[in-house]
Amino acid sequence: MLIRFLCGFFICLFGSTSGFHKDYDYGEVLGKSILFYEAQRSGKLPSTNRIPWREDSALGDQGQNGEDLTGGWYDAGDFVKFGFPMAYSTTTLAWGILEFRAAYEAAGQYEYALDSIRWPLDYFIKCHVSDNEFYGQVGDGNIDHKYWGRPEEMTMERPAFSVTPDAPGSDITAETAAAFAAGSLVFRESDSDYADTLLDHAKRLYTFAYDNQSIYSQSISNAADFYNSTGYDDELAWGAAWLYRATSEQHYLDRALEFASSSNVAWAYDWNEKTVGYQLLLFSTAGQTAFRYSVESFIRDWMPRGSVIYTPLGLAWRAKWGPNRYAANAAFIALVAAKYDIMATEARDFARSQIHYILGDTGRSFVVGFGTNPPVQPHHSSSSCPDKPAECDWDEFSNPGPNYQTLNGALVGGPDQFDNYTDVRSDYIGNEVSCDYNAGFQGAVAGLAIL
Repeated sequence: MLIRFLCGFFICLFGSTSGFHKDYDYGEVLGKSILFYEAQRSGKLPSTNRIPWREDSALGDQGQNGEDLTGGWYDAGDFVKFGFPMAYSTTTLAWGILEFRAAYEAAGQYEYALDSIRWPLDYFIKCHVSDNEFYGQVGDGNIDHKYWGRPEEMTMERPAFSVTPDAPGSDITAETAAAFAAGSLVFRESDSDYADTLLDHAKRLYTFAYDNQSIYSQSISNAADFYNSTGYDDELAWGAAWLYRATSEQHYLDRALEFASSSNVAWAYDWNEKTVGYQLLLFSTAGQTAFRYSVESFIRDWMPRGSVIYTPLGLAWRAKWGPNRYAANAAFIALVAAKYDIMATEARDFARSQIHYILGDTGRSFVVGFGTNPPVQPHHSSSSCPDKPAECDWDEFSNPGPNYQTLNGALVGGPDQFDNYTDVRSDYIGNEVSCDYNAGFQGAVAGLAIL
């Protein structure tokens, strides 16, 4: 308790015990974060592929009736396409692009950002095979995790799992509807036909989510060991809030308010918990002032003297799995809130302290390929492989040296609650990377660049 008190005291005075407010090239971080998502691409890669060690992969991914399910992102260091966190990541990235577009433009990354989120959106269109069926996963997590190597050389079975009225999933379908709706807003100016297509899918998929209410991981049991959902009310509110922002149609606001809570204070913002997301969205774009207090309370919980513990060097540490992710997500929420005059100065200072911790204020970066002493052994199969024609298997997992390829822009999980961190490939807790880890982080970096 004494250590925590002293740590909190100094953090309150100086913003971070390690934070000397160093200058970081936010534009470089944005560009490299986008490259990370390009390294996660599944399917037939475009001629503009910028990742030289990646090629076409998983071209046989298909649904139970032969539907084309190629594309999308591999989830983390493995090769399953988990639809729930992929959709969350897409929604969050789109939100950051909408709120902080100027940062992407100033960095020369705006078109790359659009291209980045179009990749999963195109995949979700393929997954939405009818008004009553949506494919939420390709690949078996248990089988996949027995393989270490290149996705281009996978030979394991890759089953596809869908949700239907008989086996529904309101959380995954409403989240994907949110991604479609947010994507339609991003593309409205540059590609109106595509935006219309996305919005059409958003409306139909949300109807399916609303009419068939259940938890997706009870229907897709293979997902339960990896991305188990704890409810769907937040996604039904979240999806409707995004549809209201995209359409201004009152019935979507009514739907959002049907499921929304103005009193709940979220534990975090992540792939499973969208409460503070819909609260902030309803406040900022739907004029629902009743949600302001919950957003403020969320931010205060994450600040020193709140409910979230701090490491001695200043990371708001929520949980051992992906603490950098949780802190970056909270920073993103704080910066969007600051844009709409919620705790503007305090929220920005908090966000800066967390993102700067991640970028290197402690003397090391937690972003692969960026800054001082960055991770060189992320738990990531394909980047651990040498250039072809050399073989790649579990020997590369055990290789004591750096990954052969640099997974630029990837945010690793992070330290324990005492700032201890070991850059070793076998540590799938502290050194894992994931699409959802980078989503809020990227938006927060963009927000810091312009706010």
